[in-house]
Amino acid sequence: MSVEIQWTEDDPGTGAKRFVKVERFAGKWEFQVRAKRRDDWVKPSEITLDMWETLLDAVERRYTRREGISDTDVSQLKHLIAVRKPTPGDNLEAVEEI
Repeated sequence: MSVEIQWTEDDPGTGAKRFVKVERFAGKWEFQVRAKRRDDWVKPSEITLDMWETLLDAVERRYTRREGISDTDVSQLKHLIAVRKPTPGDNLEAVEEI
């Protein structure tokens, strides 16, 4: 079963509002963005840690309502964020995308 989550945020490059969509299908999370409602969805040039944290927050809220989210989804996202979250003194540019 696929799960789709959407939200709006400020584009880290331009500061303009953009729409973000994340779809989980076959156990893989895929991010897409668009600048305007009528634009086509495209893969973002960069998936930031903030995007992963926003996704985790949305997944945890859906999990309590049992809307297609499993324990595995929540634990997988928490692990991915923990692995990529910089520790004090780390170079932020060295954080890789998932």
